[in-house]
Amino acid sequence: MALKDLPADARPREKLLARGPSALSDTELLALLLRTGTRGRGVFQMAGEVVAHFDGLSGLLHASGDELKVIKGLAAPPSGPS
Repeated sequence: MALKDLPADARPREKLLARGPSALSDTELLALLLRTGTRGRGVFQMAGEVVAHFDGLSGLLHASGDELKVIKGLAAPPSGPS
């Protein structure tokens, strides 16, 4: 489900402001940080896949750059000529 389709009180940012960080799941917290998904994959789906892949936020925090690169959408796009 797209973020904009959620009721206002179920959206992570609004939930965070109203109830604090403890009211959010790991997936919701990560979705806030990611801000956007990729083509065909919303931010909630992407955040859920990342949390599952790394067995939670703790695993994500300990992941190396190379481990992060395997998740489509987490690696920075290649920079063009300067």
